[in-house]
Amino acid sequence: MNADEREIKMERDISEARKEEEEEEEQPLSPAARVFHAPELNCYVITVIGIKKKIEPDVVIEGLKQSLIRHPRFSSKLVNIRNKNKQTQSWVRTNVVIDDHVIVPDIQTQNIENANAEAFLESYVSDLTLIPLDISKPLWELHLLDLKTTDAENVAILKFHHSLGDGMSLMALVLACMRKTSNPEELPTLPYQNRASSRSSRLKAGSRGDFRLVWLFRVLWSAIMMVLNTVRDALEFTATALFLKDTETPIKGDFRLSKRKRMCLVYRTVSLDDIKLIKNTMKMTVNDVVLGVTQASLSQYLERIYGEKKKKVVGEDQESKRNSNDLPKKLRLRSAILDLADMMAKGSKCRWGNWIGYIVFPFSISLRDDPLEHLRRAKKTIDRKKNSMEAALTFIVSKFVMRLFGVKVTANIINRVFSNTTMSFSNLVGPIEEISFFGHPITYMASSVYGHHHALMMHLQSYMNKMTIALTVDPTVISDPHQLLDDWEESLRIEGKRTTRHNLEVIESYFGGRFFDGLCRRYL
Repeated sequence: MNADEREIKMERDISEARKEEEEEEEQPLSPAARVFHAPELNCYVITVIGIKKKIEPDVVIEGLKQSLIRHPRFSSKLVNIRNKNKQTQSWVRTNVVIDDHVIVPDIQTQNIENANAEAFLESYVSDLTLIPLDISKPLWELHLLDLKTTDAENVAILKFHHSLGDGMSLMALVLACMRKTSNPEELPTLPYQNRASSRSSRLKAGSRGDFRLVWLFRVLWSAIMMVLNTVRDALEFTATALFLKDTETPIKGDFRLSKRKRMCLVYRTVSLDDIKLIKNTMKMTVNDVVLGVTQASLSQYLERIYGEKKKKVVGEDQESKRNSNDLPKKLRLRSAILDLADMMAKGSKCRWGNWIGYIVFPFSISLRDDPLEHLRRAKKTIDRKKNSMEAALTFIVSKFVMRLFGVKVTANIINRVFSNTTMSFSNLVGPIEEISFFGHPITYMASSVYGHHHALMMHLQSYMNKMTIALTVDPTVISDPHQLLDDWEESLRIEGKRTTRHNLEVIESYFGGRFFDGLCRRYL
């Protein structure tokens, strides 16, 4: 190779290196990220983290320098670039001034009693929902509060724009930034169930059996039902985007008002073991149980509100003489479930970004003589949704609509789905052991989303042997969100008690009525 050839090769290598560096320094926004910056869906993710010990800001800041700000999305700012008649949005790497993102407010804790600490925290988080993030900087911030509450010694609040990533990405970030308390050098882990392998093992077992024809028939029938369920769900989703609206209930917001509202975030932690006990007894999944309990709590909450309204109209004397069920008949109340399942992942890996499919989930709102009926109905609906490609289809179609019609049309369609449904629901699996945030042990994590047109967002987050239910509500619509949490907790208790009775009824079939009556008197 002569000198001229070496010089040409060197120039080519330099130009390729510069091109790779420019591509790394500047990346266009993904279609989903562009949708989340549309005025109709300008969404934020906010997470309240309870800490067991007093927070040391210097330690946290140094830890963030070594972890979080090394992530491209958390060290890039949003830049609008106009080329001719077209405007594009890109992530551009920038120098992160960590002090601009970590806020340590001066709280006069001596003036805040334990009873008022919870109210102060709620007010602080609500104020954050009104303050947009500065787009001249990376779109995240961390608030460290020297505030003692009933559940934690101090509190940290992480807020970032939804365009940075979805809930699965957030959980991956949590795992990257945190360590096990028992072993500070070891990363925390999430429980993982290899669904694909379990399905394949069942198929292999069936193929090895003597009833291959029956097995083949079941596979074909399952495929046919999946197609039919997908068509049905696709038609319902399309109808919801066009005209099919939920019943106007006291928890459905008014979306004619486009002005951003001050939202309220409240949360409650319950025992995950209680949920698993119901799951194992009823042969269900955790999702079946939490959706069934959610359905029961919404029924109880709405029945109380309708009853109070009717009392004001007919009077308490006449109210006491009528039937105790105040719920209107045939209520249509549906939730837009944000399906963050590993449908977009390869194996057990999680890719950063917004990999979200939407499922329209109908709740059966009514009072049941048998509380377990809520669980059975929820499981029946979930089983049908599992045998459907609704989530994957909505994800693929939204990408197609984005490319064909652009961000505005896509955002309007998604916004109409939110406007015509009542609430949002999501559920994330968290670490199974105690983890630490740069040396600060965590007691709970309460995450939620705000910015879309729902007056009620319910998010469930598991952590160790606990489950935290977080509600983000519009206080002008739902003025008593703590009551809804009380109803959720009470519904879980009732379902657990009824499950125990269900077990005893099974025992009765084997040992007789006298033995059963004795167990009921002892345990119920």
